[in-house]
Amino acid sequence: MVSRVIPVEDFDLVIFGATGDLAHRKILPGLFRRFEAGQIPPSSRIIGAARTEQDDDAFRAETLQAICEHTTVRKDDPRLAEFLQLLGYVAIDAKGEGGWQALKDRMRKGAVHAFYFSVAPALFGDIAERLAGRGIADANSRIVVEKPFGRDLASARALNATLAQHFDEHQIYRIDHYLGKETVQNLMAVRFANVLFEPLWNAQYIDHVQITVAETVGVAGRGSYYDKSGAIRDMIQNHMMQLLCLIAMEPPYHFDPDAVRDEKLKVIRALERVEPVDIVRGQYQGKGADYLADAGDRDSRTESYVAMKVRISNWRWQGTPFYLRTGKKLRARTSEIAITFKEPPHSIFDDSGTPKANELVIRLQPNEGMNLKVMIKEPGPGGMRLVQVPLDMSFADALGADGADMPDAYERLIMDVIRGNQTLFMRGDEVEAAWAWTDPIINAWEDSKRRPEPYDPGSSGPEEALRLMHRDNRRWREIRG
Repeated sequence: MVSRVIPVEDFDLVIFGATGDLAHRKILPGLFRRFEAGQIPPSSRIIGAARTEQDDDAFRAETLQAICEHTTVRKDDPRLAEFLQLLGYVAIDAKGEGGWQALKDRMRKGAVHAFYFSVAPALFGDIAERLAGRGIADANSRIVVEKPFGRDLASARALNATLAQHFDEHQIYRIDHYLGKETVQNLMAVRFANVLFEPLWNAQYIDHVQITVAETVGVAGRGSYYDKSGAIRDMIQNHMMQLLCLIAMEPPYHFDPDAVRDEKLKVIRALERVEPVDIVRGQYQGKGADYLADAGDRDSRTESYVAMKVRISNWRWQGTPFYLRTGKKLRARTSEIAITFKEPPHSIFDDSGTPKANELVIRLQPNEGMNLKVMIKEPGPGGMRLVQVPLDMSFADALGADGADMPDAYERLIMDVIRGNQTLFMRGDEVEAAWAWTDPIINAWEDSKRRPEPYDPGSSGPEEALRLMHRDNRRWREIRG
């Protein structure tokens, strides 16, 4: 199956922090892939902006190296040479006066103007003020801001207020790359485009939901940064909160940005407060890897792992728990959502084995796809014997595309910015509601002074996390790549 590519309007995209790691790994390679696919008009302009003093040719050479390093394209590819001609560069002092007039002179009338803040949040206000105050941005411009969106409710409100001084909410795109993943978007399609699932998507038929984001890497090399956030700020409050919302939200009246985000906000506001007994925090400690050493603080109480039981107080989900877990240095790298349905209330098959619960597993990485476990008769003579089998659909097999053909999340989201489509971006009140739920959890941890539970690198996490599930007569799915 060949995907349909719909070109976007002619645009000027300014990337603040264009010499940084995110721009090199994701933004610039992603833009090249969209250009290569024919989605970006050749008249568009991509302008790098950073403190480094260099000219257009030097930035093009830097971009060439980054794209060749992070994609499979060859340096002599003619499409790459064409893409590089779209690029320009302006040296900018984000907190000063240097470079802003030069940037204004580069902006073209009639094109869509977008500004990507691939910089530290401390610079968001300075850049927003100068873009608006010097007339570089107008009422139709868009700004893209990267997480973290604050580190608590107070800082999130302050950040939102700062941006709101210069831009309207419809101009602000808070990017969470998880929402750009193909499988995450397919979650909405599975729920709302198939009558098969939506009637069963409630507490009457679903026993529980597990959301797992496991990583094999530790925090070595970025320990001092990670130690100021931890797993709940780094993953639960944003990425996993978004997955939870998409699973639990009510059907929106239309696939419209505010309609979708209104329903997600209702889920966050319906979350019950998580009690300490329903939370497990961990730190990897063992041979070859030690969080305390990686963080550079032998007394650190920051978690590299967290598991929790979450309840939603509304009619659809009352009584159905959601189990969330995420961590570093675990057994395998995987992200998945597993919806476990309730067992049949009565089995008509006496001696053929007890029917097991159906399970829908949505894999975000690796090998994006879906897996539905159902009961069938085991082949062969000798009576009715039941066996559970998977109906497996990987996108690579079902859609005839390998992983290289799947658009990266950043590619999709940046093109949505140019289109002016905010459906897959977080709204300000949504961010603040998530922090309002998260803050009491973090404050309770800090007040308790308890150390996180140790766990072995390469394991599934602390033993206490297993007991969290065992208390409810359930068990975590095995972490596998």
